[in-house]
Amino acid sequence: MNQPQELEVWYLLPTIRKELVLSLKNLGLKNKEISNKLGITESAISQYIKNKRGNKCSLSNIILKNINISAKKIIENGNVIEEIQKNCDLAKKEKILCKIHKEQGFNIKNCNICIK
Repeated sequence: MNQPQELEVWYLLPTIRKELVLSLKNLGLKNKEISNKLGITESAISQYIKNKRGNKCSLSNIILKNINISAKKIIENGNVIEEIQKNCDLAKKEKILCKIHKEQGFNIKNCNICIK
């Protein structure tokens, strides 16, 4: 059974990064600019764009809208770590990690481990 932190690293964080990359791309940034802003490789960006990475969980429209706001802030020299963390926190509040855990067979009634 995976710990909530493992789910965050393996599922949630790559999905948030992917959506952030797509949002920055839609705002007109080139892969190299996105790489510099996010501190990830251009090959990782290419994999996010080609849907080879960051496709193991789905995010709500609320989180996707928040990621678009974060992308605009990052372009204006916002703090990348802070913006990603805001979206991770929002996803936890929406119990995204709980959904992943349940898909893996972990199902405790009234579980709040991930959102404490």
